[in-house]
Amino acid sequence: MNQNYIKPNNWSIIEEGFQTDRVKSSESLFSIGNGAMGQRANFEEHYSGPTFQGSYIAGVYYPDKTRVGWWKNGYPEYFAKVLNAPNWIGINVEINGEQLDLFTCKRVENFKRELNMQEGWLSRHFVATLKNGITIEVITKRFLSLELDEVGAIQYSLKPINSDAEITLKPYLDSGITNEDTNWDDKFWDTTNVVHDNHQAFIEAKTMKTSFNTCTFMESQVFINDKALKIEPRINVEANYVSFSYKHQVKQNETYTIHKFGGYVVDTKHDKNELISAAKTVLKTALKAGFNTLLEDQKTAWKVIWSMSDITISGDVKAQQGIRFNIFQLNQTYLGRDSRLNIGPKGFTGEKYGGSTYWDTEAYCIPFYMATKDQKVARTLLEYRYNHLAKAIENAEKLGYSNGAALYPMVTMNGEECHNEWEITFEEIHRNGAIAFAIYNYQRYTGDYSYLPEKGLEVLIGIARFWHQRATFSTDKNRYVILGVTGPNEYENNVNNNWYTNYLAQWCINYTIENISKIEDEYASDFTRIMNKVKLSTLELAEWKSVAQNMYIPYSDKHNIYLQQDGFLDKELITVKDLDKLQRPINQKWSWDRILRSPYIKQADVLQGFYFFEDQFTDEELERHFDFYEQFTVHESSLSPCVHSIQAAKLNRMDQAYTFYLRTSRLDLDDYNKEVHEGLHITSMAGTWMSIVEGFGGMRIKNNQLSFTPKIPDQWEAYSFKVNFRNQILKVHVSQTETKFELEGEAKLQLLVNNTPVSILPMHLVTI
Repeated sequence: MNQNYIKPNNWSIIEEGFQTDRVKSSESLFSIGNGAMGQRANFEEHYSGPTFQGSYIAGVYYPDKTRVGWWKNGYPEYFAKVLNAPNWIGINVEINGEQLDLFTCKRVENFKRELNMQEGWLSRHFVATLKNGITIEVITKRFLSLELDEVGAIQYSLKPINSDAEITLKPYLDSGITNEDTNWDDKFWDTTNVVHDNHQAFIEAKTMKTSFNTCTFMESQVFINDKALKIEPRINVEANYVSFSYKHQVKQNETYTIHKFGGYVVDTKHDKNELISAAKTVLKTALKAGFNTLLEDQKTAWKVIWSMSDITISGDVKAQQGIRFNIFQLNQTYLGRDSRLNIGPKGFTGEKYGGSTYWDTEAYCIPFYMATKDQKVARTLLEYRYNHLAKAIENAEKLGYSNGAALYPMVTMNGEECHNEWEITFEEIHRNGAIAFAIYNYQRYTGDYSYLPEKGLEVLIGIARFWHQRATFSTDKNRYVILGVTGPNEYENNVNNNWYTNYLAQWCINYTIENISKIEDEYASDFTRIMNKVKLSTLELAEWKSVAQNMYIPYSDKHNIYLQQDGFLDKELITVKDLDKLQRPINQKWSWDRILRSPYIKQADVLQGFYFFEDQFTDEELERHFDFYEQFTVHESSLSPCVHSIQAAKLNRMDQAYTFYLRTSRLDLDDYNKEVHEGLHITSMAGTWMSIVEGFGGMRIKNNQLSFTPKIPDQWEAYSFKVNFRNQILKVHVSQTETKFELEGEAKLQLLVNNTPVSILPMHLVTI
């Protein structure tokens, strides 16, 4: 059974009723972020029950030494840990001397938690009766400012219901925190300074090894019935901790409120010797605005984001809630403001996986950011990889490659490989191909070729050199083969000739050669600069061509399909529908040995290649491969349902496409994979967006034009989305009977709709 406690709602994630066994899951689902920092939805007040404390600062990490039983040459020295940062949200509460703790209260009633995605805030409401008999009503609201992205704000209000009470509010900062995810239980933070000044407090702390210098700060104001109180707090300072105590006699039914402003300043943006001064400046701005004005600014900022990125669905609240949840979390994680940052697979919602960058960015996220932001945001994501090219070459050198061959990391923070599973670090090399494909995809969609001569071609040459050296000539097959790899299906390791990897390698080499030729003809000065830098010879180019032309592509004549890899048909081919449901998910029920010998596919593998390169295959070929491989796919990767939804829609299997869409859009909300307590699946959320825009909307680039083949599930009345295509905003509205197109911009736009040319003028509605 999937979880089913989130209330269906168009714009909010809502939980009603307090149950301790779902606290960790809700901490993930109700997470908030603003691109620069984020936090799980931990309670402000003390909670002694099972909880996963997590606050995170974008780009701040710790190189946790790799832990393995048998060290292998080329192993990454560390696994980059997303760091639980000093906690600034805490507000301990005492009522007549007893600590408020929902885990130990006599009763908790009327509990409601809401994440308002339209306006960007998190709230809670509950009525609690403590062991001392006092009943209080609590209402909280907090948000992380999009405008002042170093600041978060909390409004925490208490009302004694059944008697007067002495209430003490204790806002605090705590740098004595630990990570859930750690290899050696290292100390990650070194607290260097704990200071207070009037109603302000600051903890300076730096990360061990990486030496990120941070200052966590807070300032608070207290109110009775919305009237400001002047209370001099009692201050408690410890080695890693500082708290203020605001004690007040509160009459029955009076409301005692604290506004707490807090956050982080980091030496990536400020002088490390001036962090407290920078924090004071930020606090001054926040306090001057006040909680309510900052909240209004937050609503305005989210209104701007939603005006471009929203997808509306009529007639299916769960589907609507799902897509907005995905779009909301993507925007909370990455806004394109800092070229050093990327889209981590857990964002700011957990610590699993480590690192900030996977191939997910190029394969799944770039289309979302290209179409819903200015194209500069997607270009920034490409430049992130260009900036790491020297490290990618270094990564390849560690594994024995030479001559500028580049192997981009599977997981990284700074360009170095930092994943410590051998089958991924050494073998899941297809990530190189996704990075090359993203360059192609960006140029295809935006029409901006300039990135290739300026930066992209150097990346492609490094990748092509890697594929050239990674391939082995088989005298038996008289072809080049690629041995010992892991494809996108991580349930098979150390296989030979994974079709997706071989095909991608062949495509990368051909695409690189094509662009070398184009840049030589059309960008002579760039060509000369690049060739002087990379020292590419005609002999080397000829060797590349030989590898591409003679690449072995595994194929089954019996089934008339490309084989996922050599030996796939040797497996016991029992389909998923014949697998005992009690054995699912197999990654939690089976040994790894059993998984590796099974035919079960974690996510799209061959079908991932058909998704990337669909123009190179017929619909009949897609259908044949879809029918063969989907029956063995367990979809235990968050990245799987979206690709299958897009392809099912292309094949007019709308019921199947809709089922896959619901799974990808509500993967975390309904906890399909029984792991949401660890954090959300942020990068796959971009795949949910693709499921609608590319799947149901059928958006493609054909003949250098936008093309649509709109379809709609029977379960929906209508849906709509916007795309920014080459600085023109196109709105698409699809109903059961027609499709409408509206264009913002100054020039007309030529489209293909169901392969028929359509011309759209600005501010004109075209109905088809």
